[in-house]
Amino acid sequence: MKKYILIVAGGKGLRMGADIPKQFLPIGGKPVLMRTIETFYKYDSSIDMILVLPVEQQDYWKSLCKEYAFSIPHRIVNGGNSRFHSVKNGLALVEGEGLVGVHDGVRPFVSQEVIGRCFSEAKKKKAVIPVVGMVETVRHLLGTGSETVDRDAYKLVQTPQVFSISLLKEAYKQEYTPEFTDDASVVETMGASVSLVEGNRENIKLTTPFDLIVANVLVECLI
Repeated sequence: MKKYILIVAGGKGLRMGADIPKQFLPIGGKPVLMRTIETFYKYDSSIDMILVLPVEQQDYWKSLCKEYAFSIPHRIVNGGNSRFHSVKNGLALVEGEGLVGVHDGVRPFVSQEVIGRCFSEAKKKKAVIPVVGMVETVRHLLGTGSETVDRDAYKLVQTPQVFSISLLKEAYKQEYTPEFTDDASVVETMGASVSLVEGNRENIKLTTPFDLIVANVLVECLI
């Protein structure tokens, strides 16, 4: 079965407080985005990799690839004004039948097991996302007050989110709304159901300076 992975990397790193976009920051001596791409290449070297990147960042990325002698095959497509539009642009390069995953470029620590689990389950269920449980107490804000809620009733959503190609392409024909926070929300709005599989705790999204500190520790522990 043909497999694609869209790696969406359109962040500007404003919350990271860095001079360059967060996907290009080094962890363990190598840019985050390269580590993310390597992870999927190790899972399946034949996977069709599509990198969605803002036009203004593409020359810098190409210069990094030369600097680091980075040669893993991938195609580049222009990012859009939102994540929704970026994924839609990436889907334009996806053809035929099979499975397509969408992954955040700044999640370099997704495990091989989770990637495999998502693609394997998507063969049967067509729409699959990895999730992890809440480990801290959760409170629901109510006007000027708040209340504790059952944390077991909530999950944190990760990527890659994997779908049948025909399903995701059909979902992305819809008009954009701000409620589309991830690919699963786009698919669900069309009326399709989404299945959950277990993610891995290390699969964090690098967003803040603290995340970068954690990432450098994880590199030493996991790689």
